[in-house]
Amino acid sequence: MPASDYISGFLLGLSLIIAIGSQNAFVLKQGLRREHILMVCLFCAVSDALLICAGVAGFGAVTARYPQVVTIAKISGVIFLLVYGLQSLYASVRLSHSLDTEGQVATSLKKALLLCIGFTWLNPHVYLDTLVLVGMVSTGADSKLLFALGAISASLFFFFALGYGARLLTPLFAKPKAWNILDGLVGILMLYLAWHLYYS
Repeated sequence: MPASDYISGFLLGLSLIIAIGSQNAFVLKQGLRREHILMVCLFCAVSDALLICAGVAGFGAVTARYPQVVTIAKISGVIFLLVYGLQSLYASVRLSHSLDTEGQVATSLKKALLLCIGFTWLNPHVYLDTLVLVGMVSTGADSKLLFALGAISASLFFFFALGYGARLLTPLFAKPKAWNILDGLVGILMLYLAWHLYYS
């Protein structure tokens, strides 16, 4: 049934995106800082939508034929994660943050979107999940359109829930020490993801 195709796409998309990763950690941090949440969430969701559409349309066959595309993305992703991870670790021990925005230097929209590009488009797992896996599963759907719409809806729901839901943690992150801990955890996560990506 067509409705079940939408639900299947939604559940598959949600299961793939809900895992903690570099992109999700960045969206969470932007949500806590209340900086450019709409644009960051929208960029991540639209990027996913484009990749999902390409996967359902059969681009997975292209990546299977030209694996060097994934290899290039893998190497670029490792470098990006290493740099951002080291910066986060530095911030965890050298900088002091709080949610008191008075006198705080905000991240520009341009920088935030450039980081989004790195976390999204330099992550080969994104291509494997959306172009290959979603593309493969969609072949069993009666309506590929509804399946794709379901997966896209999952991305929209998750990113906006993560970005705007982060403010519920505002009382905790009013303390500078909490930011240092978050930076440290993000840094460790990025370095782990870089290591995992390199050896995967």
